[in-house]
Amino acid sequence: MAFDDQETTRQENAAGQPETLAQVAELEKALAEQTAKAAEYLQQWQRAAADFSNYRKRQERDQQQMTKWANASLLRELLPVLDDLQRALSDLPAEAQSSGWGQGVELVERKMRLAFQKSGLEQVVAEPGVPFDPTVHEAVFYEESADYPEGAILQVLRQGYKLGDTVLRPAMVKVAKAA
Repeated sequence: MAFDDQETTRQENAAGQPETLAQVAELEKALAEQTAKAAEYLQQWQRAAADFSNYRKRQERDQQQMTKWANASLLRELLPVLDDLQRALSDLPAEAQSSGWGQGVELVERKMRLAFQKSGLEQVVAEPGVPFDPTVHEAVFYEESADYPEGAILQVLRQGYKLGDTVLRPAMVKVAKAA
């Protein structure tokens, strides 16, 4: 009986073979379509993931830039206060320097300078003899000088500051000119 069952199965397969080949071809076609669709979805997902990653990076960069601008604006507003404290200390009478009041003003000035340094604020290099640099110095006077070459700083009238590569306030200087 086993032999008869095998023979019957062979006859059925032989008779149904064209139909089976058509089904296989149809299934292969459907598989190819679904594979193409899956590849398209994968590409769309990868583009969306890349777009989101770029968006997140852009947002972080914009946030850092906004923080930097806000810090720069605040520091720019506080620089005149530091100037006034330094002026007060330079004009402080000798008897007031040892008083509690004089020491308090000095302490406030020192704390303010330290806070500025922690924020990344740096003084622009400006001192007598240093060559004038229009990107970080502002010449407000020119004066003939036998002691310094032409274009050298003679005197710093107001200290300049920069935050990273950005000049918040150029140093106001007196510059030597040829005699």
